[in-house]
Amino acid sequence: MLNKYFEYRKNKTTFKTEVVAGVTTFLTMAYIMFLNPFILSGEFAGPEKGFFDFGFVFTATILATAIACFIMGFMGKTWPVGLAPGMGINAFVAFGVVGGMKYTPAEALATVLLAGIFFLLISLTPIRAWIINSIPKSLKLGIGAGIGLFLAIIGLEIMGVVGDHPVTLVTLGNIKHPLVLLGCLAFVVMIVLEKLKVKGNIIIGILFFSLLAWLPMWEWTGATIKDGASLAKFNGIFSSPPPIGYLFDAFAGFSAGKVFTASGITVIFTLFFIDFFDTAGTLTSVANVSGKVDNKGKVKDIEKAMLADSVGTVAGSLLGTTTVTSYVESGAGVKAGGRTGMTSLVIGALFLLCLGFAPLATSLPKEIDGAALVYVAVLFVRNITDIQWEDIAESAPAVLAMITMPLTYSISNGIALAFIAYALIKILSGKASTTSPAIWLVAALSVLSFAVA
Repeated sequence: MLNKYFEYRKNKTTFKTEVVAGVTTFLTMAYIMFLNPFILSGEFAGPEKGFFDFGFVFTATILATAIACFIMGFMGKTWPVGLAPGMGINAFVAFGVVGGMKYTPAEALATVLLAGIFFLLISLTPIRAWIINSIPKSLKLGIGAGIGLFLAIIGLEIMGVVGDHPVTLVTLGNIKHPLVLLGCLAFVVMIVLEKLKVKGNIIIGILFFSLLAWLPMWEWTGATIKDGASLAKFNGIFSSPPPIGYLFDAFAGFSAGKVFTASGITVIFTLFFIDFFDTAGTLTSVANVSGKVDNKGKVKDIEKAMLADSVGTVAGSLLGTTTVTSYVESGAGVKAGGRTGMTSLVIGALFLLCLGFAPLATSLPKEIDGAALVYVAVLFVRNITDIQWEDIAESAPAVLAMITMPLTYSISNGIALAFIAYALIKILSGKASTTSPAIWLVAALSVLSFAVA
């Protein structure tokens, strides 16, 4: 039955190969089940500080990931892609929308739902191709790198490597603390494992160094390490899954009216923009590895994959997590031979098997989680080499996006400033007639969002 649906022979693969590819991709992206609830809960701040509940998000993350992978497997049956709540987008929602703009989790989920619906509608129309082709490559890359730097500053703060300062704003943290040192070592080991091409380097680094912190060998008392105690509390490994506490809360988020204000529209646009281009970039990357790009550079069946991605976002928002997107880690499974949606089904099934690991998730020291976040930031930033550095009119707005996102602690501010600068540069340099209308539209909306903020 599976062979008839996925056509293994036609796609030059087998059932065994697809299973191995699914396991490979799962290992490379399994960290999201720990990192997403960690970020959305605001460093375990909990709902009493306005952030999301860790347990609710843990369950929602796994269910949304599994459902999205199943949708991709059946709808985009020639795409061996894993999907999960996107990094960067979750940090934007947690620290920018909930922490900064004081939206409740329900209101934040409402913006995610609307962005997902907008993405879904765009995926059904030719506008999809127009948007992809309208945004300059350098601007896309600069925004992607800016998201990476935004993740980096958050990760370094969580690790304790960076602290606040009344004069210089930021300064070096307490790097003598054992947990901070373990976090730094975890980051280095993740890099080394990646260099050695070890699959699942992030999850290996998280679990190994968390284990060291759980061992009853030491305790930090402020100046010395006391024997016979651990650095972090171990809460166990397995239990019944936490409830789906935010199920359909996105609908309740519309009642307060914040979603339909200028700030709400800005949030929706930002979520859509990041998800849309992140998905397009990831699918193009996977297509290149799997041979799905024809002689004219067109990606085969990309509309099916983008449709599945957008449906996954809508489903995720209703379950109680942020934007679900295609993961670039899927390339690992493709390199292992995955060529069909069967790979996606395996990924989804493996995530479902992890539903009972909530106690383990709450046991991970935040310094170790922060190290994983900084590692992911590196993956976002590395594409800046493809920016058109020889053309300052292209590279300057990209750099502006990169540096303003972490410095203003806002992805939406970085996107807005970059588009405004790009539009002004084109006008003043006499290139307005060759600039896409999409640039003017986004720049105008950005000016409006700052004016009414």
